[in-house]
Amino acid sequence: MGLGSLASRVIRPSASRLLNSHKNGFFLTRAVSSTPELHNADQSAAAQAQPEPTPDLSPRTPVGGARVHLPNPEDAIEVFVDGYPVKIPKGFTVLQACEVAGVDIPRFCYHSRLSIAGNCRMCLVEVEKSPKPVASCAMPALPGMKIKTDTPVAKKAREGVMEFLLMNHPLDCPICDQGGECDLQDQSMAFGSDRGRFTDMKRSVVDKNLGPLVKTVMTRCIQCTRCVRFATEVAGVQDLGMLGRGSGEEIGTYVEKLMTSELSGNVIDICPVGALTSKPFAFKARNWELKGTESIDVTDAVGSNIRIDSRGPEVMRIIPRLNEDINEEWISDKTRFCYDGLKRQRLNDPMIRDADGRFRAVSWADALSVVAEIVNQVKPEEIVGIAGQLSDAESMMALKDFLNRLGSNNVWCERNGSYVDADLRSGYLMNTSISDLEKGDAFLLVGTQPRVEAAMVNARIRKTVRANHAKVGYIGPQADFNYDHQHLGTSPQTLVEIAEGCHPFSSVLLNAKNPVIIVGAGLFDRVDKDAIFSTVEAIANNAKVIRPDWNGFNVLLLSAAQAAALDLGLVPESVDSLQTSKFVYLMGADDVNLDKVPADAFVVYQGHHGDRGVYRANVILPASAFSEKEGTYENTEGCTQQTLPAVPTVGDARDDWKIIRALSEVVGTPLPYDSLAAIRSRIKTVAPNLLHVDEREPASFSPFLKPKSAQKISSDPFGTVVENFYMTDPITRASKIMAQCSALLSKK
Repeated sequence: MGLGSLASRVIRPSASRLLNSHKNGFFLTRAVSSTPELHNADQSAAAQAQPEPTPDLSPRTPVGGARVHLPNPEDAIEVFVDGYPVKIPKGFTVLQACEVAGVDIPRFCYHSRLSIAGNCRMCLVEVEKSPKPVASCAMPALPGMKIKTDTPVAKKAREGVMEFLLMNHPLDCPICDQGGECDLQDQSMAFGSDRGRFTDMKRSVVDKNLGPLVKTVMTRCIQCTRCVRFATEVAGVQDLGMLGRGSGEEIGTYVEKLMTSELSGNVIDICPVGALTSKPFAFKARNWELKGTESIDVTDAVGSNIRIDSRGPEVMRIIPRLNEDINEEWISDKTRFCYDGLKRQRLNDPMIRDADGRFRAVSWADALSVVAEIVNQVKPEEIVGIAGQLSDAESMMALKDFLNRLGSNNVWCERNGSYVDADLRSGYLMNTSISDLEKGDAFLLVGTQPRVEAAMVNARIRKTVRANHAKVGYIGPQADFNYDHQHLGTSPQTLVEIAEGCHPFSSVLLNAKNPVIIVGAGLFDRVDKDAIFSTVEAIANNAKVIRPDWNGFNVLLLSAAQAAALDLGLVPESVDSLQTSKFVYLMGADDVNLDKVPADAFVVYQGHHGDRGVYRANVILPASAFSEKEGTYENTEGCTQQTLPAVPTVGDARDDWKIIRALSEVVGTPLPYDSLAAIRSRIKTVAPNLLHVDEREPASFSPFLKPKSAQKISSDPFGTVVENFYMTDPITRASKIMAQCSALLSKK
């Protein structure tokens, strides 16, 4: 039945009653009320032009601590947000202007690190002289623009948009993992209406299989396309896209396949609803049950800032923290999902290997007395100490001091090689800094594959290539990059050609304004490393890579302990000390080639996981993992950061430095510190930069001070340093999630 026929049925009886009443001699009257003041035209105009409330002009705090940098104040424009004047640079959008003014605009599709899509329409605001509300995320701010964010027009527009978004959204909140930290929940409460008018059946969408890390419930998707833009722009994989039109539109892979990026877990954070959530964390906990602890990642040398969420004694998940200088707001999949390795294959009690080859749990006193007895029987030059790749600065300082007091100077950190030059910090640090890589316009990668060695550094390089069209040259084995690059060769001979200027890429470096050279730390294990570094320094000298205003000479380290170990001077006195050793102290060192250790040598393994080093150990001393202790780490660019304890230690484990301190007491050469404060005061005398937390200490001297090497470059090609991105240390090798990723990666 049409609206016209309904209206006629309503009107006809009323009209007939009115005619009948006229025949009966009386009329129906309607009372009319009026405002006396409006009879006068001047008074009417005054009533309509009510004075607007005076805006609050007191200083406001920008949303989320946003900072506005005006390189040229003359280019700044002034806009008015709800009457409040704001100065912003040219090119800012209306939404960014509102954020600077301290007004939080709702949004779903807009993300500050992704391109603008403008398809959710939740950010509608009213602009003076505009006939209808405008999408603030896509509208450039113009000089003198008057923006109104709290008017009835803007409110009604947002309510309408929210009603459309909820039209097909399922009522999954009680069973959705996003519940409690969902943008759709928060914004529907703040900006939505109290009822909806759609009663039709909600549509449903088939879930996609993106792999073992990301769980999909695509019926909840609101087509904001954040995940599509992240995959394409940041992760550099064309795995996700928008398919279909109208009500049949959905996010998915064009062909049925897994999401293969090393950054795929970040789509969980940027998804504003519960469409993409963590598969390992599914149905495990609610966010209000978790205790968050700010810490840092130790699975690589980048030192990404993370938050460890725990419940009781168990780490439940790891999510990123914002740090513009290091990891921005992204983390790698290895960082995010390795946490289940913290509860598997853990060492709980001190153990001694019996005559039958089996381990027997003993007390701390018994274990330390056995170790002390052996230490006092061997010669000082036969004692060797090796720090693991997850060791903190305090434990490495204690290990070095302990071995020095025993008369041995053979102590080093794994992956630094048996002999490495630690005289100049510029020879083993990323001197450009991670954030300043964005200023580079030509990159030369020597024997390094940043995508698997340091995923966040690779993300910066990709960002630079996209923004500046920077040229990238790579020397090394065949590798999978997610940006345009030139594969120049596989052996160091290509370096010689570039240094002599007879290679085409040498002109690229010479013409670059800010050239960057990144050398992989895998070179530390090569015999001809000194000759390679001399050749790289010659290239840097020719291309003016190091200038007063720019330092583009970098070494990309592999593990969290390397930089601090070299700062503290963990360099062995003898190259062949391991072959002649009688007492080997492994402090979490699992990637050392123990085949070189003599069969009659006594091996002590101090660590938190029963990994490779345990099989050769005579005594096992259980230690704390990075999530259970307070420790200092230095990342590849020389920035010092600290971990904080998020959960209690497992079993009878102790902090690394405390174990060494107790052992020194039993041996008879006690170390002169009993607390973290005391050991840090000792570190201050050796490497004071390790006490400047959250500060980057640049190298003071140029690598050009080093004399040229007389070594000859070998023709052996560069090798692959990281064979498996997902399993590189004891924690990730114990992780079930990482094992699933590794299996699917090798199957790919």
